[in-house]
Amino acid sequence: MDTEIFETTESQVRSYCRSWPTVFTGASGSIMTDEQGKEYIDFFAGAGALNYGHNNPKLRSELIDYLTSDGLVHSLDMMTPAKREFLQTFKELILEPRNLDYKILFPGPTGTNTVETALKLARKVTGRQHILSFTNAFHGMTLGSLSVTGNSMKRQGAGMPLTNSSKIPYDDYFDGETPDFLWLERVLEDSGSGVDKPAAIIVETVQGEGGLSAARAEWLQELRRLTSHHDILLIVDDVQAGCGRTGTFFSFEEAGITPDIVCVSKSISGYGMPMALTLFKPELDVWTPGEHNGTFRGNNPAFVTATAALRHYWSNDDFEKGHLAQVIDTLQDALMKIAVEVEGTTVKGRGLLTGLYFEDPEIASKVAAVGFENGILVETSGPQDEVLKLMPAMTIELDVLQRGLHILAECVSEVTKQDISLVLPEPANA
Repeated sequence: MDTEIFETTESQVRSYCRSWPTVFTGASGSIMTDEQGKEYIDFFAGAGALNYGHNNPKLRSELIDYLTSDGLVHSLDMMTPAKREFLQTFKELILEPRNLDYKILFPGPTGTNTVETALKLARKVTGRQHILSFTNAFHGMTLGSLSVTGNSMKRQGAGMPLTNSSKIPYDDYFDGETPDFLWLERVLEDSGSGVDKPAAIIVETVQGEGGLSAARAEWLQELRRLTSHHDILLIVDDVQAGCGRTGTFFSFEEAGITPDIVCVSKSISGYGMPMALTLFKPELDVWTPGEHNGTFRGNNPAFVTATAALRHYWSNDDFEKGHLAQVIDTLQDALMKIAVEVEGTTVKGRGLLTGLYFEDPEIASKVAAVGFENGILVETSGPQDEVLKLMPAMTIELDVLQRGLHILAECVSEVTKQDISLVLPEPANA
């Protein structure tokens, strides 16, 4: 295996290749293959950018047709048929059925781009500078996004003070009973508190990088009530939790709230190509032409695959209520059974953004390493990497999912020295 060029030429900042030290050459669905021909079941899905699996044939065929037609690839914010079809499809299949009235902005093509756009817009609209975010939050690696991120290691990479942001407790940060917003409500109402009203509060409904804490619906509802009452914009960062990963297209649907601004990226293109959206209420559309832009916001191949993904999987609720729900139930059932067998272990997260928390923070990393040796790809999450994080594709075949879960159980058993008997029902579509 020739890896010298990576080790001698690429920056030492690289990380995933250190956890999975092999050269991957191909991928189909939820199986990745390396140069030695070894196969791996992918429970990582491109950090959530591959919700529909690798090289999904339903999307690939439309992408190939587009590329061979000499359609525009790069177009900045010019009008193209590919963009028109995406906008029409997204509005008809996603926004309108959910009674969401949002303007759509195409920022730069990554998650941190849409977060930066949201923060910038909130400050412009309100005339206020401060942003509140939550303990253990992760919102991106550029300076604005990093300022609302909690992870100290990632923040240290900025090399400068990260200002105009403060952290407040996420759901269940204390004991699960503490009224988390009591302090905030009090200082916002007290003119002598010395606390300036923020422009916005940004939140993840499930903290993907921060340990897979999932906010309760009632907590999100109270957050929405507080922000509305105090004229503070509510931003939901749905970059990793969105596009179906928690079981509904938007992760906030279960709570029945309507954010002022929504950040979407990762799997919105459906095919792993760079694409991002910033959604916001029409009254917030205060930009002047060109006031916010980006060279690669017109990625037409991504528009094509995004439209194909919406039409194939979200034109009705068959996928959401059928295969996706079955994948979620199978995964959650397996994790619960493993957690029961291993003392000090609990299930975290929601839907297909989920995992296992271990009291001993070293276990998760050890299980991930043993998993790689045994042919599954999983990563870790949390301040101490104490959570084993699973993000399989929403389209994963149920027999592949179950095979991977049995391997996972064997790896947990090997590391913890606990006997685990994982019995799963036969897949309905096996």
